[in-house]
Amino acid sequence: MYKTEKFELRSPAEVKGDIDQVADICGRLKDISWKLGHGGNIAREAAIELLNSEPELNYNQGFVMVYNWIQSGAGTAFLQDANSLIMKTDQLVDILQHLRKTFPTLNRVTSYARSKTIAQKKPEELQAIREAGLDRVHIGLETGDDELLKKINKGVTAEGHIKGGKKAIEAGFQVSEYWMPGLGGTEMWQNHALNTARVLNEINPHYIRSRPFNPIPGTGMHAQMAAGQLHLLSADEQLAELKLMMENLDVTAKVCFDHAANYWHNRQGGLLFTHSYEGYKFPEEKARVLELIDEGLQANNKRPDILML
Repeated sequence: MYKTEKFELRSPAEVKGDIDQVADICGRLKDISWKLGHGGNIAREAAIELLNSEPELNYNQGFVMVYNWIQSGAGTAFLQDANSLIMKTDQLVDILQHLRKTFPTLNRVTSYARSKTIAQKKPEELQAIREAGLDRVHIGLETGDDELLKKINKGVTAEGHIKGGKKAIEAGFQVSEYWMPGLGGTEMWQNHALNTARVLNEINPHYIRSRPFNPIPGTGMHAQMAAGQLHLLSADEQLAELKLMMENLDVTAKVCFDHAANYWHNRQGGLLFTHSYEGYKFPEEKARVLELIDEGLQANNKRPDILML
């Protein structure tokens, strides 16, 4: 998804400037709220008055994002983009400390991170980043199979994923690992399922999140599919892969299907799994997940038109 983007590191001053702009908008909305007699609670009326006084904000996507963030409780923050931990540690610490000082009521700060980057950081660097205020990292595992990792040009091995994930946990981060059902197609589905379970067992992250494979036009994987070198799994085949992976999963984690692409169906035609962000607690709910997979297999056998693409 970043193939068309030029890699560059933003300076701490620029990032802190963004944080300060968010704080400025929050402050002005709160001041208007007090003036309107709302006691500092930022309601729609405060936003309308600010927009009337500064019409250019009507075309500012940042304003809309800040307002929606306030309405959602303003309790969390996410550091963009794909791999924030690649910054020099002292710079990232500076940004996190400024963020936490500016918004002291934040209860969670999250970022994307790559296993390889985490593995290359010294334990004391990761600890400093954690203590500065980064709580959770989202890591794109995709698969635990070395052959498939090489095929998709992930840039890391299964052992590298294990090292990075374990180092993140040891530093005190909450870790979400993302994997892609269907990524290996009909050619590699068993190794994909078994080796992904093996790697996740080694890491034992806090969250395991399913993001089913979807070949996008213009990508190498889509070209392989068009050339007949990659054959996508049907709904039944994906559920069979999912069952094999779950049977071999031995973790104390929350297994989540919190994405629209996880749209396997149950007997009633509804969603098979909850899309709750917290998912299913393993090992306590492992049997329940396996029961749901069996139900999905039965439902899909009755509805062969439902495919996971």
